[in-house]
Amino acid sequence: MFKGRHFDRSVILLCVRWYLAYNLSIRNLEEMMAERGISVDHATVHRWVVRYSPQLLERFNRRKRAVSGRWHVDETYIKVSGQWRYLYRGTDSNGDTVEFWFSERRNLTGAKRFLRKALKRHGRPDRIVIDDSQTNREAILSFDAESRLRDCLGRRLKPIRIRQSRYLNNRIEQDHRAIKRRVRPMLGFQSAATARVILGGIEMVHMMRKQQTKYACNP
Repeated sequence: MFKGRHFDRSVILLCVRWYLAYNLSIRNLEEMMAERGISVDHATVHRWVVRYSPQLLERFNRRKRAVSGRWHVDETYIKVSGQWRYLYRGTDSNGDTVEFWFSERRNLTGAKRFLRKALKRHGRPDRIVIDDSQTNREAILSFDAESRLRDCLGRRLKPIRIRQSRYLNNRIEQDHRAIKRRVRPMLGFQSAATARVILGGIEMVHMMRKQQTKYACNP
């Protein structure tokens, strides 16, 4: 993973984690490394974040703890190149992150792609709580019917229960704040590709803080 790198992996991981976890700019990290006797350009730090965030997220997902069968699904706004884009997110009844998906549009396609990713990783939930979004409701109904038709074991799967209430979805709206708190100082992303990568890293750190790994309680 770090083969052929000029800097030690501890330096790379430290810069990547600090950038994803705290309200620091790339130039802040350049200055902090210089104070520790390490000369690294801010552009190099940015390349590290873009390069290693997806790889670290992939390794994290291999050890991600299972979530409960009751989900809360919602989307929040992210600014990219001066325009608002959308981050679909889901949490379970314990507040753990189920899944996330960055979409350039808020439509049925974006909602379906999020659900496809979540269902592939965690299977069918018992219940999904959403706000008054009809798009999310249509996406859930579509995947629910599709998965029951494709069930090769012939089981009589119970339909996914959908609860629509703006007030019952406060749990995930509160969880959005942790992501928005880190994104806000960045003053927006320059491209959708960069936004997708960095948001994945921010979500990974957020899940680490919630101890969503199987080895989290191992001393």
